[in-house]
Amino acid sequence: MTDDIDPSAPADDHESGSFESYFRDPAMAAESPLAWGLGQRLEVLDALRGLLSGGQAAARLRLWVFLELAAKPQGRLQREDLNQLFYALKPEALDTALKRLRELGLVVWDTTAQDYSLSPLAQQLQSLLAPLTRAVGEDDDMAALLAQVAGAQALGLSDPSQIRHLHAQLARLHDQFADAIESGSEARLREAQPRFERALKLVQRAGEALTVLIRSEHDDARLEREARALGNGQARLLTMASQFTRALQQADRQRVTLGSTGVTSSDVRRWLQSHPDPSQLMGEALSMGVKPVFISGHELVDVAEGEFERDRPDPQRSQGLPPPSQAVAGEMETLRMPVELGDLISQLTQLAQLPELTAAGTDTISAQPLADVVLGGSFGKAAYRMQLLPLLGDRQARTLQGQTGDLARLPWQAGFLPVIEKVDDPDVLAMSAGAIHPESSQEKNHE
Repeated sequence: MTDDIDPSAPADDHESGSFESYFRDPAMAAESPLAWGLGQRLEVLDALRGLLSGGQAAARLRLWVFLELAAKPQGRLQREDLNQLFYALKPEALDTALKRLRELGLVVWDTTAQDYSLSPLAQQLQSLLAPLTRAVGEDDDMAALLAQVAGAQALGLSDPSQIRHLHAQLARLHDQFADAIESGSEARLREAQPRFERALKLVQRAGEALTVLIRSEHDDARLEREARALGNGQARLLTMASQFTRALQQADRQRVTLGSTGVTSSDVRRWLQSHPDPSQLMGEALSMGVKPVFISGHELVDVAEGEFERDRPDPQRSQGLPPPSQAVAGEMETLRMPVELGDLISQLTQLAQLPELTAAGTDTISAQPLADVVLGGSFGKAAYRMQLLPLLGDRQARTLQGQTGDLARLPWQAGFLPVIEKVDDPDVLAMSAGAIHPESSQEKNHE
């Protein structure tokens, strides 16, 4: 096993030129905030290059050894501890990996205490490579970014670059789902549906942290700008849910059922896609020519002649308008409002005409419990009356013509309480507490 640099690597990886030399104008290299930020972490970049340089097998070995060391809950490790931890490795392979880690400054060997320890640079690199230790999942495209942004917000360590990367990922997902919707393909929509649902769940779970991040006040103008852009991207993705549902419904309407078998065109498509060799389905069907057989030739000729004669214009027929004639009497059926609405209007009108004498000697209309107005008849009738009560005193409904407007113009207003009370009725067990109150004189004057 060797740690030499892979000779197949691109030649520009071995060049010693400066970063600014790649730009048309070297001064433009300092204008990019991202390029400037990378320039401040050159030691981490060099350690990462050294850790992953060379062939794939050697880089994988060094990365595995480094992450195993970083995961040990010990500040210092003796050589015996390393031998027990990496007992499955050959001694020369372990020595080669430790040698590279020491050269990169990731592992420090204390000659006095005769032990190993991780350097602060290794801790920075471990936080950078931590996502590699996670199990591969279906939500890797956005889960890690959401976790970083939400966790940074909870700790007060929000960074504009993290928010910008999450916004870019949301925009890419939005474009991918938009392409699936515009395609109108049921196969693409069904394929994208699970991923779209997972993306919505992730955004909704992290929505509280993102909302706090967007609404909080920051001294950094760039952070505030990126947070607002992230909010717009989140809203665009959530708004697409209705579009995605409509596209799936449209695909369902386009599905064709084959006869009375219950088999649809979608079932046939999925079966053809799962077939190992669709060409075998034809068999020897193409080895012979198609020969149409007409078992009722004379009938077909008669029908064709009749169609030709019917479509041919008659020169003897008058081309003028037909003479006037009296229209026959008919009836037009129109929908009418339910009988329960008229009964409710009559009941409330009668209640309004029964004033009671107060202690001051004036007549007033007393409030009526909801149960006395709503209950009666079946459960459906009671539910219908309950739905009509909010129309009492409604300003917009009072301008309507017909029974709906008559109900809204009655001198009553419904009041509901957040309490459920049991009632003595054969069809209704319990209902919301409340009453209908007479409309006050001030509200009448306001109207």
